[in-house]
Amino acid sequence: MAAWSDRFMPDEYVASVFDVDLDRLRRDGRKLLLCDLDNTLVPWNDPDVPSRLQHWLAAAHARGFTVCILSNNRGPRVQAFSAKSGVPYIAPARKPRSAAFRQAMARFGAQPAETVMIGDQLFTDIQGGKRCGLYTVLVLPLHPREWWGTRLLRAAERWLLRRLVKRGLQTPQATGGNPT
Repeated sequence: MAAWSDRFMPDEYVASVFDVDLDRLRRDGRKLLLCDLDNTLVPWNDPDVPSRLQHWLAAAHARGFTVCILSNNRGPRVQAFSAKSGVPYIAPARKPRSAAFRQAMARFGAQPAETVMIGDQLFTDIQGGKRCGLYTVLVLPLHPREWWGTRLLRAAERWLLRRLVKRGLQTPQATGGNPT
């Protein structure tokens, strides 16, 4: 019998998007990368697209991936980042609800088995991805500065992470985070 916490257990837990093994994901048949924005790709509400992130996006595209931002942040902030980065987006996504995940897969012609969700939050990114049958990758938050609602959820998330670690989740070491 599956534990209730299975819906939060990521398939991978890495320090940052830069530690995601794009070659392995591609060999495994993945073609769509859904990425949370705030504290996953850049610090919360950061409007800049750091050169390191530009290089990572270029490396993903060179391997045949489509990348789409799936953010719970409001559209204007995400739209501005999308315009600078050249990455399409869906916002507000209302994660963990499944509608935005399904919308992204339909938009880019991908099945759940071909799709990866990368994000920094268990309750939104990982739970939403798991609900849709996606491969999920949890990353460490890039920066301690966050929206107040996220800060409230982090206490519950820390408790849940301890439980997941007891069940075998390997915790990554921070690599300095900021993608500049």
